[in-house]
Amino acid sequence: MPSALSVTASLAPVEQQSVAADAATEPDVPWITLVWNDPVNLMSYVTFVFQTYFGYSKAKAERLMMDVHTKGRAVVSTGARERMETDTEALQGYGLWATFQKDS
Repeated sequence: MPSALSVTASLAPVEQQSVAADAATEPDVPWITLVWNDPVNLMSYVTFVFQTYFGYSKAKAERLMMDVHTKGRAVVSTGARERMETDTEALQGYGLWATFQKDS
């Protein structure tokens, strides 16, 4: 009768690597979307866009619109880079002058 083979698995120890926290491993936040003042869009339209796209209350939309009007710009959203790219493109689609950048 053939003898049964005994199979044993030998597992080598798994090496644990520690990863130093640096810019490559930090979360991709915060980024900001800015809307800039322009000579084209009416203040009421800018308020409408903020309410429509972001769902902001009329008071918040008006406050941001006044920042755009009086200070030349306003931070209208914050978050991950991909989301800020999406917000910027959407606002540009509404005809607003919008950009995004890493928050400082």
